[in-house]
Amino acid sequence: MKRRDFIQYAGLGASALMLPSLLMGNNIPTEALLEPGMDVALKKRMADVALNTAKSLGASYADARIGRYLNQYVFTRENKVQNVVNTESFGIGIRVIANGTWGFASTNSVTEEGIKKATNQAVAIAKANSKIQKVPVALAPVASYGEVSWKTPIKKDFKDVPVSDKVALLLSANAAALSNGANYVNSALFMVNEQKYFASTEGSYIDQDVHRIWPTFGVTAIDRTSGKFKSRQALSAPMGMGYEYMDGLASEKLNGPAGLKLYRGSYDIVEDATLAAKQAKEMLSAKSVEAGKYDLVLEPNHLGLTIHESVGHPLELDRVLGYEANYAGTSFATLDKWKSKNFKYGSDIVNLVADKTQVGSLGAVGFDDEGVKTKEWDLVRKGVLTNYQAIRDQVHMIDQKESHGCCYAQSWNDVQFQRMPNVSLEAGKEKYSIEDMIKDVEKGIYIAGRGSYSIDQQRYNFQFGGTVFFEIKNGKIIGMLDDVAYQSNTQEFWNSCTKICDKSDYRLFGSFFDGKGQPSQVSAVSHGSATTRFNNINVINTGRTI
Repeated sequence: MKRRDFIQYAGLGASALMLPSLLMGNNIPTEALLEPGMDVALKKRMADVALNTAKSLGASYADARIGRYLNQYVFTRENKVQNVVNTESFGIGIRVIANGTWGFASTNSVTEEGIKKATNQAVAIAKANSKIQKVPVALAPVASYGEVSWKTPIKKDFKDVPVSDKVALLLSANAAALSNGANYVNSALFMVNEQKYFASTEGSYIDQDVHRIWPTFGVTAIDRTSGKFKSRQALSAPMGMGYEYMDGLASEKLNGPAGLKLYRGSYDIVEDATLAAKQAKEMLSAKSVEAGKYDLVLEPNHLGLTIHESVGHPLELDRVLGYEANYAGTSFATLDKWKSKNFKYGSDIVNLVADKTQVGSLGAVGFDDEGVKTKEWDLVRKGVLTNYQAIRDQVHMIDQKESHGCCYAQSWNDVQFQRMPNVSLEAGKEKYSIEDMIKDVEKGIYIAGRGSYSIDQQRYNFQFGGTVFFEIKNGKIIGMLDDVAYQSNTQEFWNSCTKICDKSDYRLFGSFFDGKGQPSQVSAVSHGSATTRFNNINVINTGRTI
């Protein structure tokens, strides 16, 4: 295959080869997904082996996480199935504090002998590390919850749905795209079930069953005469839901501008693929944007990525403190700005919240991976920076006494650490629709869907593209645009926020594979917002060279 063809057409099926190791696991037959796994009573007994062993070896604290991670992925292209993958990963991770220092070890031998061996290793690592530890680990207190459970409130477990039904749905979407002008199309369905059990020496035994799903596709239309091609990606959002997300219920759709269907609570992949093909063809002749200043009307599936990069990452406390500098950079949102209590992160209408409880979101759980009950808290209130994201051994650094409950590990054999919770922009309080917002814009661009982006190591200066772009003139959408990207910096951008639609337009964007840490781990996180306007933003033309 020629390199050019590979880049153009390889698509989602080939990208499966590059999935994070978390999602690969051991290949298993489809029916093995339905096996119940270890029961709760046995999990408790095995966890107690780790906790008791750690205490007998001198650990002042210990926690154990028994995890069973089940994944199913379906990949198609045009009228063919490329792959169906079922994986399972099972084991236990043991974290301890000994001599004031963390130690961690894991094993896939979830037996008394295997657990004792791993716990011995964790304690030995902690004691060895304590020789160079300057300040003992300080944990914020946490309640003892006893034996509790939590489950994603799903209506349909993906494991109960035949693979043939999933394949048929994807192929129907492909056929719809091809019959409406697409030359190439690939589609994929990612489904994840994390069965996690947490126990600690502080008396909590927490059993959780977490579900996530992500349908996606990419269509390409080609002008054979010029050789020009354009692609349009799905406008779906990964969700913390069951297979009911694929039902495409009409009552859950919002009618957007320019014929767009905006999905919330369910997703119609066939409908979206149909429109995607038509729009990909339209992009081939779309007007190239004139660079300049525009008012931007940003749809939630687009704005979520901007929130993720310009709010979620810079307000991670470990990044602020420089702990992520080697891998992913630092943050402009330094402690002195927070301590001043008047740093204007955004305009007065900007309220950004962190939330690990939001129903339907990717980050929703009952308890984090330190056994802390999850909650919602402010990051930015009325435009002012008010807080960060921090876990049990961090909050004392910002003079707080309670963990925010945002600790996570991608699997049983990875140590848990601070991860981004759902970070969202609150909807406007007054009734205000997308149509109202567009009517109020004289010269602007409506942007839907995520695209390429670039942001500096302090999460300050950035550039964002999108999926589809429409020109707004004198309160009306007059046509599609191409070659659009906007440039700004985080503080300037959020202070240019002038209007937010009400909660009737509130929707979630999601990232299934958010990377962080060394060794790197991925996590899934959502970002909610309603359609939002930002005034006088610099737009560049990405298709022109100097």
